[in-house]
Amino acid sequence: MRILKFAGIASVGILIALGLTAYLLLPGEVPIEKIDSSVVRTPNLIERAWHLPVAATFGQHVAGQSNLSKCGPSSLANVFRSLAERPVTEDAVLAGTGMCWSGYCIPGLTLDELAGVAIANTSPKVTVLRDLTPEQFLNHIRRSNDPSRRYVVNFRRKEIFDAGGGHFSPIAGYLEDLDLVFVLDVNDHFQPWLVERSRLYSAVNTLDGNKKRGLLLIE
Repeated sequence: MRILKFAGIASVGILIALGLTAYLLLPGEVPIEKIDSSVVRTPNLIERAWHLPVAATFGQHVAGQSNLSKCGPSSLANVFRSLAERPVTEDAVLAGTGMCWSGYCIPGLTLDELAGVAIANTSPKVTVLRDLTPEQFLNHIRRSNDPSRRYVVNFRRKEIFDAGGGHFSPIAGYLEDLDLVFVLDVNDHFQPWLVERSRLYSAVNTLDGNKKRGLLLIE
């Protein structure tokens, strides 16, 4: 009887934890005005960015994340679609990995964990890039226009939007003459945006636990 009672209490505890997590992972209320003042979403520049070599492979479409904890799997699904590879949905990306079994990636995947999910799903080489110098970061950003490469960036929103935590999204290219990086934000509230390379670097050059954030390269 005690075992059953304990199991019942544990189950309730798990449900409460999942419910609390679901509540905490509701879309953030960053005003559109704040987003517009923090990054570049000028229609003509966004249209120009969509015609970059890598961006064009996404077909001007980004499949949004189903909840705020799944930005990593959603980013991979979009990247795989651009490469004409499967899987192309969050659930398919996570299938068989043992990750995010509750429907939420609690408390969110790390860069290394997302790399493991990518390796389990794709034949191209997957590399974690962290502790990059500004010069190394620039070199990779320039190569984000190479159709044989795909980058997923792990950054902290606070450095760009003055609020928010860690996030993943694909990088779809670089307008070098304007020094603007094209980020396909998988959060539907934000939509794709352009940002100065130095500001994105500042957001990447932050800690997630005891390790720096960085880039995931698939080539």
